[in-house]
Amino acid sequence: MSAVGGPGSRPDSTPASAPAPARPPLAILPLLAAAAFATGCGMRLLDPLLPLVARDLHSTVAEVAVLITAFALPYGLCQVVLGPLGDRFGKLRVLTLGLVAYGLAMAACALAGSLGQMLALRAATGAAGGAIIPLALAWIGDNVPYGERQATISRFLTGMVMAQLLTGPISGSIGQAFGWRAVFLVTASVALLTAAAIAATLGARLWRGQPAGPGRLGFGSYAELLRRRAARLLLLAAFLDGLLLFGGAFPFIGSYLIQDFHLEPWQAGLVVAGFGLGALLYTRTARQLLGWFGEMRLMLAGGLLLAVALAVLALAPSWPLVAAMQGLIGLFFFGFHGVLQARSTEALPEARATAVSAFAMALFLGQGVGSICFGAMLARSGYSGAFLIAAVAMVGLTLWCRTALGSAKG
Repeated sequence: MSAVGGPGSRPDSTPASAPAPARPPLAILPLLAAAAFATGCGMRLLDPLLPLVARDLHSTVAEVAVLITAFALPYGLCQVVLGPLGDRFGKLRVLTLGLVAYGLAMAACALAGSLGQMLALRAATGAAGGAIIPLALAWIGDNVPYGERQATISRFLTGMVMAQLLTGPISGSIGQAFGWRAVFLVTASVALLTAAAIAATLGARLWRGQPAGPGRLGFGSYAELLRRRAARLLLLAAFLDGLLLFGGAFPFIGSYLIQDFHLEPWQAGLVVAGFGLGALLYTRTARQLLGWFGEMRLMLAGGLLLAVALAVLALAPSWPLVAAMQGLIGLFFFGFHGVLQARSTEALPEARATAVSAFAMALFLGQGVGSICFGAMLARSGYSGAFLIAAVAMVGLTLWCRTALGSAKG
């Protein structure tokens, strides 16, 4: 695939006069996917380990559950800083340094002797981990023509999807055999080895180049982003996506299975993992789907079919039907969300990392609000009512995105 964009002075660029390719080769994409895998592991590794951590740190499961938020909150909030840093000093340079810091903080978590220490280290891990996926997406935006970008992003996201599928079982198995601290050390090793492989692959290219001048790139890029109508609509779509799905319907499917269908927690976990199978299918077929439907039709079909799947889930008479819907939900969701994600890489090409980080921040904020809203609906309408409302809202969001994003030009 050919790179796009003019030559620049950032470290993931090569001067125009050099005979070498303008940007690092896409052969590095599997290493970026491995970095995404390490990040995804950090997000999910505590799910089966909370009782072990609570026992070792002389706390309750309810008390150590805050460690999940301690990762997610800095991950989202630090996007405000990480995007401009990536634009100013080079996306791959900041990503690699963030991956090193992430690995070191993850290893330090294994040494925590109290809940307070663990809380601070998890926050540091989330803050550093926030540099990885958004900056990788921005780098893909720099190096891949837009027509091929969503398919390339789907290949990159294979790492994240595999983390969703494998982290729970692997983390639980290692934790049971060797203790929860070993899980953090294994994840730290994956992160640090991946960072070393990226540095070795790129060599001096990772560190060459002068930072952009302060007048060229910086936090002022956010103002430029918000001046663009298309960007504002995209950020609103990301917020609503996070509100309705990431923070709304998706996190409550496990409790739905436990409370309404009386599954054991481990059984519910296996059913929920079906989402990852559908997502993995998307990463393998994205290029074909885009060829058949085109970008906007794929978003429309993905969103409307996702709404249907949520409605079937709400009315399911038995848990096997919920399990079947999980795989379809994973596939349809990425058909819808993947278009928004690809659009974020083109929202502000001259400060692409800032734009992708703003997209991630909007998604994060929507996720925080969505959990509160869905919880309120749950109290009033029960699981079936809340999922039906989510299905109807998904239809509205899909049709609005099709109209707003299809017509927005700038």
